[in-house]
Amino acid sequence: MSKFVFGTAVKELRFHLSQTGEASVPLRKFLQANYAPLKQASDNKVPILVREAFGIPPSLTARFEKGKEIKKQLEGLTEKDIADQVATFIKSS
Repeated sequence: MSKFVFGTAVKELRFHLSQTGEASVPLRKFLQANYAPLKQASDNKVPILVREAFGIPPSLTARFEKGKEIKKQLEGLTEKDIADQVATFIKSS
C-alpha cells in the first residue's frame, strides 16, 4: 500500500522549484523518488505538475474542489518533511 492516500477533493498538485538552487535539492530528491508512487496512488487521475524556474523557492500548491488552493513553502524542509507535507495536503480533503 502506498504511503500517499488521495482524498476525493484534491484536483491538482503543483511543485515549484529551482533547477539549480540548493534550497530545492530536497524537493528534487523527493520528486525523483516519489513521483511515480504519487501518480499510482491517484490512479493517474490527479495532475501532478512540476514547474521549474531559476531562483524560486521550493513550494507545493494543492488545488481542491471549487477552486480552493493552498500553498506551502518547502524551503528548509528535509525530504521526509516534504513527504509528510504532501501526505497531509492530499488527505486534507
